Amino acid sequence: MSAPEKRANATTKKAPKKAAGKTSRAYHEEEAIGRVYDASLLRRLYPFIRPHVRLIVISLALLLLLASTQLVRPLLMGRVVSHAAKGEGDALLRDGILLAVFVVGSQVLSFLQTYIMQVAGARAMADLRSEVFAFFQKLSLRYFDRTPVGRLVTRATGDVDALGELFASGVLNAIGDLVGLVGIVIVMLALHVKLSLIAFVALPFVLVVVSFVRRRSRDAFREIRTKTARLNAFLNEQVSGIAVVQAYAREEKMQADFDVINESYREVNKRSIFYEALLDAAIEMVSTVCVASMLFWAGFSRAGDPTITFPLVVTFTQYIRQFFEPVSLLAQRYTILQSAMTGAERIFELFDEKDVEALGRKNGAQEAAADAAAIELSNVSFSYKPGVPTLVDVSLRIEKGEKVALVGATGAGKSTVASLALRLYDVNEGKVLVMGRDVRDQDRVKMRESFAVVPQDVFLFAGTVLSNIGISDETPNRARAEEALRQIGAYELFEKREGGLDAPVDERGANYSAGERQLLAFARALYRDTPIVVLDEATASIDSNTERKMQKALDAVMAGRTALVIAHRLSTIRAVDRIVVFHKGHIVETGTHEELLSKNGVYARLHRLQFAREKLEKVAGESVSPIEVSPS
Repeated sequence: MSAPEKRANATTKKAPKKAAGKTSRAYHEEEAIGRVYDASLLRRLYPFIRPHVRLIVISLALLLLLASTQLVRPLLMGRVVSHAAKGEGDALLRDGILLAVFVVGSQVLSFLQTYIMQVAGARAMADLRSEVFAFFQKLSLRYFDRTPVGRLVTRATGDVDALGELFASGVLNAIGDLVGLVGIVIVMLALHVKLSLIAFVALPFVLVVVSFVRRRSRDAFREIRTKTARLNAFLNEQVSGIAVVQAYAREEKMQADFDVINESYREVNKRSIFYEALLDAAIEMVSTVCVASMLFWAGFSRAGDPTITFPLVVTFTQYIRQFFEPVSLLAQRYTILQSAMTGAERIFELFDEKDVEALGRKNGAQEAAADAAAIELSNVSFSYKPGVPTLVDVSLRIEKGEKVALVGATGAGKSTVASLALRLYDVNEGKVLVMGRDVRDQDRVKMRESFAVVPQDVFLFAGTVLSNIGISDETPNRARAEEALRQIGAYELFEKREGGLDAPVDERGANYSAGERQLLAFARALYRDTPIVVLDEATASIDSNTERKMQKALDAVMAGRTALVIAHRLSTIRAVDRIVVFHKGHIVETGTHEELLSKNGVYARLHRLQFAREKLEKVAGESVSPIEVSPS
């Protein structure tokens, strides 16, 4: 629905301003989420991983095998050095070939393990992204009223991608890294206990640095996700409203506002980079200190300790380097893990949203009586925002086959009646019945199959003319679509376009005029062929002359159906069975066109004002038909 009262509770979006050195929160910057334990997030993630757990198990098995082969390499290198020092050419050649086999084998295992892990991750994230999109469909319109589109886009793209990095960047390989580290320590201790203890003398420093960085990096990545959502929300609004920005010459102002948001995003990224660089530098420094400590002690003690040999020193040097390589990777993977867990927080925060479309009540449902009305509102009160009533104690009965028009000033509550009938919102008080049954007792999908809606702001999806007319079917029926266009007298108009019904439709139907889009909406309603049709300001976006030309389409859509017509323009509703006049959420008048004019009340005043406007349009020659094909 497009009427203004439908969005009465939407939060007003304003451009961010600099104030006291801080950026505005006007673009719905998300609040910090409280402490969430990683184990809890991983438990919630597991259902998406479970279908692909076989691949993950295979990958982890290969990872453990790879970690085992890595333990052998330093020992082989030590033997190569020993054979070289003794001049044992045959043994040197044999161990050299064996070392080459281990290196090549390790690379093959690494490729297979990485490929299988990433395939499993890509599939799991595809499932998660589908679940996010499916959850979007369940959310109520109230949620969309108050939530920027950019934030939702971030959930389905950026946050899921961040979580996918757990697999793409080999974060789960940390299991193999830990196994490798334990194995290295055991082998080194088995080779020489004292030299091992000297080599790891600087390790406590690593633990201190990791502890320092851990929480700060988590906070930084949480803030990055927040800033990303805010940035996306701003960009979405600016791109959608670029025509208004240019028309009012606000480019520089919008650029300045964007710079404020972008600067905030840059600063929080710099902070996360600082912690990541700090961790990398600290680990590299500790690695070098450990090697230096070991070499110093080996050189100092060699004369009194015959067990310290040159091949042993070479082997220990390799093991230390090999030890700190996964430690460094663990630090990097920890950074990625923080980003992933932050993304998971945001995704599961969305799944925890309670503002979803209410299901039909399982108890109390009754079969409709044969004489039941098509739509009935009984003592209905409703408000989009607490304390700001939109409808107050409204009762209205629309019989099957009856054509009823709702008129009134902007915000009087007309479109809200249609929204409640479709159960896009639930009433605060009273009840709404469709075909004699309370909408809360019906399956909303089946109940909505009784309706076809022609809105004021027609939304066309990227595709073809045929796919937009037959949007209610998985596979559109060409013959039905052609018949729908013929009924509204628009078949030739669309058939003469290149491609006919297969002509492409750009995003939001940008390559079609307002009149053409409106005709497609009428055809869409006829194609669906439902017992109830809702015309919600269906001709408000076109001029009076074009509206008269569309009368055939209006008549075709309403013929033989219950019609709920919501209109500002009164010229299109004279032929309805009954006109209901709304004023400030109340029904103030009811009757036919002639009866309401004779009362000289609210409807009569609206009619006089509109008649004067239409007369001025005709005199000024402003009625230009937008049905003509617009440039593509």
